[in-house]
Amino acid sequence: MRSSARRYCTERPEQVGKYLVVGIGGFMGSIARFWLAAFVGQRMGTRFPYGTFLINATGSFLIGFVMTLLTEKTNLSPNWRYLIPIGFIGGYTTFSTFEYETLRAIQDGQFTIGTLNVVLSVLVGFLMVWTGAMVGKAVA
Repeated sequence: MRSSARRYCTERPEQVGKYLVVGIGGFMGSIARFWLAAFVGQRMGTRFPYGTFLINATGSFLIGFVMTLLTEKTNLSPNWRYLIPIGFIGGYTTFSTFEYETLRAIQDGQFTIGTLNVVLSVLVGFLMVWTGAMVGKAVA
C-alpha cells in the first residue's frame, strides 16, 4: 500500500504537467476557433455554417498531418501529443457545434442545408485527414 501511495506521489507532478500542456493547447485552440468562426461568419454570412465547416475541415487536416509527424518522428517529446492533437486540435475542432447546427437547420425546415452540412463535413473531413497524413509522411 505504501509503495503504491509513493508511486502516486512521484507520478503526480508529471500528470499535472500533462494536464497543463493539454489545457494550454485547448485554450489556444478554442481562441483560434472562436476567432476564425467569427471572421468567416462576418465575411460569408451564417445561412450555411461556413465557419464550423472550415474549422472541422482544417482540424481534420491538422490532426492527420500532426499525428503522422508525431508517429514518424519518434524522437519527439510526448508533450507534443498532449499540446497539439489533444489540446489545440481538441479545442479547435467543433464536432458538437457541427451537430447542433445541423439539428437546427433540419428543425428550421432547411433539410437540404442540414444534409449538405453532414455529407460535406464527413467527405471533406476524411479527405483532409488523408491529405494531412500524406503531407505529414512527405515532411517526415
